[in-house]
Amino acid sequence: MTLNKMEDLKFDGTERLTTDYVKGILQPTPTCDTWDQIWNFQAKPDDLLISTYPKAGLEQANAMPSPRILKTHLPINLLPPSFLEKNCKIIYVARNPKDTMVSYYHFQRMNKALPAPGTWEEYFESFLTGKVCWGSWYDHVKGWWEAKDQHRILYLFYEELKMNPKHEISKLAEFIGKNLDDKVLDKIVHHTSFNIMKQNPMANYSSLPEIMNHSISPFMRKGAIGDWKNHFTVAQNERFDEDYKKKMANTSLTFHFQL
Repeated sequence: MTLNKMEDLKFDGTERLTTDYVKGILQPTPTCDTWDQIWNFQAKPDDLLISTYPKAGLEQANAMPSPRILKTHLPINLLPPSFLEKNCKIIYVARNPKDTMVSYYHFQRMNKALPAPGTWEEYFESFLTGKVCWGSWYDHVKGWWEAKDQHRILYLFYEELKMNPKHEISKLAEFIGKNLDDKVLDKIVHHTSFNIMKQNPMANYSSLPEIMNHSISPFMRKGAIGDWKNHFTVAQNERFDEDYKKKMANTSLTFHFQL
């Protein structure tokens, strides 16, 4: 179940959806149209919420066993209050912004449920200024990071899931109250690996050709750490680093940008 509404769409895919703002954050119009319903959503105490900025590795986390699983891309300030009021467990997965930008760009190219991203150069500017659906990457990751010590939030990193999946999945399992032996952990590591999930129709969205055009770009494209180096020009990288340094100066949150 999703709190974003985009994945619940039924349309012929001939035109792209429009967008509007919710409390200053760009959202697909279906989310805006049902915002009161989303905001007033009543969570249950045993719900497990998985939250990410778009294209930050949700599929791997979502494959874990759990109680009722809900997922969202909403920033912490737009999260329906009942999740924190009911003290729900929340898993947040963050990914470094350069790879997120590249992945999100290709996702918007192939996904008719989001606005066309324009050229790479245009999208670079949109991402830096936070003028993309679900808002600024910086505000998103920092907001959830700051909330993790006040609420039951497990903050994971995509890069660590890739580099040491067994350790991270074990940490996740413990958080949701699952005691898994090595044999089960190894099976989960195998079935949630990027290459296996890329072939799994339950994870790769190949069943939604009217919305997602895999001939433009696969939903699960590369999953690599450091693929940004194949897209960023030297000038873009220098500008991004300057912007990153300024916007991340007031946080202890850090990221891996390459292996």
